[in-house]
Amino acid sequence: MYPRHRTRSDRSSCPGFSARLVGTTLQAAIALALLGTCATSQAQDTPKDASATEAKTLDAVTVTGSRIRRVDTETANPVVTLDRAAIEATGKPTLGDLVQELPSIAGNATNPNTNSGGGTGASTVSLRGLGDKRTLILVNGVRLAYNDVNAIPASMIERVEVLSDGASAVYGSDAIGGVVNFILRDHFDGVQLSSDFGTSKRSDGNRRNFALTAGHTGSNYSVIAGLSYNDIDAVSAAARPYSKDALYLTDGVPVKQGSSATPGGSVNFNDGSDAATALAAASGCSRVTLNPGVTGQPGPGDFHCYHGSDSYNYQPYNLLQTPQKRTNAFVLGKYQFTPSVQGYVNAYFSKTKSSSVIAPIPVFANGDNFLVSSASVYNPFGVNFGTDRATGTSYNDLNTRATVLGNRSYQYNTYNLQVNPGLRGAFGDSTWQWSTDINYGRVRQISRNNGFLDYAQFNQAVGPSFRDTDGTVRCGSAGNAVAGCTPLDIFNLNAPSSLATLQSMIVNPTVSSVYTVKQWEANANGNLFDLPAGTVSLATGVSYRKESTSTQADPLWTGDENGLCGVVEFCASTLAGGFNVKEAYAEALVPLLSDLPGIRSLNLTLGSRWSDYSTVGSKTNSKVALEWRPLDDLLLRGTVSQVFRAPNTSELYAGVAGDSATANDPCNGYTGGHDVACANVPTDGSYRQADGQVSGKASGSVLAGYQLKPETGRSYDIGLVYDPHWLDGLSFSVDSWKINLKDTISQVSAQTVLNQCYANPASAFCALVHRNGNGTINYVAEPTVNLGKLWAAGTDVGLAYRFPETAYGKFAASLNGTYVKRYDINPDTTDPHSVVIHNAGIYTYSYGNFPRWRGLGTLNWSMGNFSASWRLRYVGRTQIGSSDLTQGLSADAALPGIERKIGAYVYHNVQVAYKVEPWHTRFELGVDNLADKQPPLYFANNVTNANTDVATYDLLGRYYWMRATVSF
Repeated sequence: MYPRHRTRSDRSSCPGFSARLVGTTLQAAIALALLGTCATSQAQDTPKDASATEAKTLDAVTVTGSRIRRVDTETANPVVTLDRAAIEATGKPTLGDLVQELPSIAGNATNPNTNSGGGTGASTVSLRGLGDKRTLILVNGVRLAYNDVNAIPASMIERVEVLSDGASAVYGSDAIGGVVNFILRDHFDGVQLSSDFGTSKRSDGNRRNFALTAGHTGSNYSVIAGLSYNDIDAVSAAARPYSKDALYLTDGVPVKQGSSATPGGSVNFNDGSDAATALAAASGCSRVTLNPGVTGQPGPGDFHCYHGSDSYNYQPYNLLQTPQKRTNAFVLGKYQFTPSVQGYVNAYFSKTKSSSVIAPIPVFANGDNFLVSSASVYNPFGVNFGTDRATGTSYNDLNTRATVLGNRSYQYNTYNLQVNPGLRGAFGDSTWQWSTDINYGRVRQISRNNGFLDYAQFNQAVGPSFRDTDGTVRCGSAGNAVAGCTPLDIFNLNAPSSLATLQSMIVNPTVSSVYTVKQWEANANGNLFDLPAGTVSLATGVSYRKESTSTQADPLWTGDENGLCGVVEFCASTLAGGFNVKEAYAEALVPLLSDLPGIRSLNLTLGSRWSDYSTVGSKTNSKVALEWRPLDDLLLRGTVSQVFRAPNTSELYAGVAGDSATANDPCNGYTGGHDVACANVPTDGSYRQADGQVSGKASGSVLAGYQLKPETGRSYDIGLVYDPHWLDGLSFSVDSWKINLKDTISQVSAQTVLNQCYANPASAFCALVHRNGNGTINYVAEPTVNLGKLWAAGTDVGLAYRFPETAYGKFAASLNGTYVKRYDINPDTTDPHSVVIHNAGIYTYSYGNFPRWRGLGTLNWSMGNFSASWRLRYVGRTQIGSSDLTQGLSADAALPGIERKIGAYVYHNVQVAYKVEPWHTRFELGVDNLADKQPPLYFANNVTNANTDVATYDLLGRYYWMRATVSF
C-alpha cells in the first residue's frame, strides 16, 4: 500500500521500535543509564547466513523513532511507511517528488519547480511546514550530509519511514517536525535494468531515466551496486497561460505587466529638488517612461506618464520546471567475519547538473547604488538619478532593464559523496548487541552566474560625459577624460548602440562551496532485567560529529561590510567556519503492567540525549512515552518530548550577501500615520513601489556580532491505533500533535521586516529598513537572529485496508490525512506589540501554504501478472491575504486587508503494469494529473514564481510516463 501503517499481520516479518517524550525530572534517572555502552544502529540489514538464529539475533531491525529492538510494530511512534512497491508504482523520477506528496508536508519546501531562488535540482522536506532545517533526514539511521533527498539513489532504497513527531531525545538536533528515514535494500541477487520516459500533454518537460542494479549474496557476504541517470528538461513559464505574464492583483483587478513595450524603463522625479519638481509639473506627473519606437537620444518630449501597463513583463523568461541531469552510483556491502561480528559499508555518490533562468538584469539606480549624472550627455532631464555610493545621497529614481543582453542564468554543478563503514555484533550469547560506525559526507557545489554587470564600469559609464572636439562622446569632462570608459545611454539602454558597451561590462560570477561532515558513533542495546510485566530494555550510545563549510568567490562579487558588491544585482556571501558536537544518549523501555483486566499491556519509554556544541554550549533533551493496550486490537499512545535545533554553519558564519528580494512595500499609497515605517515617503498617496522587488542584504550571526542560541521547545502527541480482529487487514490510526518552539532562528525576510515595522513603529525591525531621501527602499537588512516563537497543532488520520482476495484479484486501499489546527508565528518576541501571524488555512510569502486539510489516498489492484494503482492527492482550501488588518497581509498590491479564497484541489494519478514472465520484464504505463488541472492564481505580488505556489501544486498539467524493467 502507499503509504501504509503496520498491522498485526506485519508482526511476524517486521521487528519493532519505540520512543517518546520527557520532562526535566527524568534526566537524572536517564543519566544512570548512560553508564551502559551504546545502542543498536538504525535499520540494519539481515545477513543471509548459515546460522539463521544467530543472524536474526544480531541484526534485528529497529524502526524509526527509537533505538530499542522490539517485537511490537505498533508503538508510541506515529510512523508512516512507503514500501518499495509503492515507490515504484508512483513512477516518480526522484525521491523528492515522492515524499513531498505526503499530507504531513507543508510550507515552503524547495523542489525543481522553484526557479527564482532555486535551480539546484534539490528537493527538501518540510514536515509540519516547519521548514527543511527542522526535519531530520536519515539514510539507514545515519544523518544525510546534503539535505537534498533527490541526491539519494532511489534504486538503493527498500522503504521510507516517516516519523511525524519530535525526536531530539533519540536523534539530536533538527528532529523537531520529525524524521524521514530512507532504509537501504537488505539483499538483492541478479541484475536489473530499468528505463522510463515521460512527457506532458503539451509535449514538454520530457524526462529520461535509466537505472542498473546488480547484487550477489554469498555464504558470508552480500553486495549490491547500482548506477542511475536522470535527465529532466526545462519548461518555460511562457508555455502555460497561467504563468506567461506577470499578473499583479492591484485595486482588486488583475493587472498584466508589460502590455506595452518599455525599452527605456521609467524615471521618477521624486528627490524633492526644485529641478525635479519642475520636471514633474512639466510632464504632468512625477513618473514617466520612454515612448515606444524612440531611436537615438530621446528628448523630454519622448516620454509619457507611467502607468501599470508600462511595467516590464519578466515572467515569460522564467521557468516552470528547471532542467537537471543527475548521475548516481552506490555500493552496499557487508561481510560476516565471525558468527557474532559483521562488517558493512554503505557508500553513494551523486552528481547533479542543473540551472535556473530569470529575466534580463534589472537596473535600479537607487537600489543598486549607482549615480546617473545630470552631466551625462545622454541625460535629457538635467537632474541626477540614483544614489551616490560614496556619500549615501539619494536622488531621483530610475528603473530599467538590459533586455538586449538576454536572460540571466544560474548554473550549478553539485557533487555529493557519503560513505558509512561500520562494524556490528553481539556480546556472546546475551541479548546485547553493539555497533560502531563512521560517517563521512562531502558536498561540493559550483555555481556559475551569467548575465551580470560590473558595478564600477557601469557606474562610471553613466557618470559625467562630454562630446569631444571630434564628436566622440567620452566619459568625464573636457580636459579630464576618463580612460578606458565608454559612456552608456541608460535612457535608451536597449538601443543597438548600447549593446557593445554593455557586453564589455558583463561578468559571470563563479562561487564554489564545500560542506563536510565527519562522525563517529558507537551504540549498544539489550535487555537489563525482568519485571512481572516483561523485560526492561536499554539502548545507549555516544557520538562525535564535526561539520564545516567554506565558500570561495572572487572579491569582486562578495559584499563588503555594508553588503555592497562589485556586481550589479548579484552579491555572493562568503562563508567559512564549523563546529563540533559531542553527544550521549540513553533510552529505556519499562513494561509496567500486563495481562490484567483492561490492561493487556502498559509500557513506559524514557529517553534522554545530551549534546555539547562548540558554538552554542550544551543542551539535554528528554522524552517520556506511554503505550496502553486495553485490548489486543487497540493501542492508546502518548508522548511528550523536548526538541531543539542548533544553528547550522550558514546561519552562523555567512557573510553579507545582497540580492533582489520579492516584497510588497506596505507604504504603497501612503497617506500618513506610519512615520517610522514609511520614512520620507510622500503622504499624498502617490507613492507606488517600482515593482515587486527590493534590495535585500543578509548575513550570518557571527559577522553581526550576535550570539545565536539553539531553538528549543516541546512536542506533544496523543493518539490511538485500532486493528480489529473481526476485520482482518484493517488498520486505523489517529494522532493529535502539538509543537511549541521559542528562540526560533531565521534569516528575517524583507517582507517580514517591512510588515512588522509597519504594524509597530517601535519594533526592532524598523532599524533594518533603509529608505532613500525620496521614500523609496534603498535596501532591507535580513540578518540571522533568535527572535520568534512558533506554535503548531493538528491531527493526523490514517486508514489502511487489505481486502480479502477475490476472483477479480487482490485489492488494497489506504487513506492518510493531516488537519492543521494552528500554525502561529510571533516573529519578534522582543517587541511587546509584535503581531502574531496566523498561518493555518492561509498562504504567506514568508512561510508558505498551510491548507487546513491535506490528504493522500491509494487503491491498488493485482491479479496474476497484471497490476494497477490509483493515487488521489487532496490539497484543501486556503487563501491569500487576510481581512485582519493587524496581520499586515493583503492579496492586493495596493489595497490593505484583501482576502482571496483558493478552492480545494484534487489530483488523480493512475498506473497499470504487466509482467511478461518469459522475458523477465515488467511494463508500466502511467498518467499523472489525469484531469489536467492547472494551478490556481496567487498573483505575482504574493509569490516569487509562476503566479502560483510552486511548492504545493502541479505545474505541468497532464503527464504521461512509461517504464520497462528487465530482471536477470
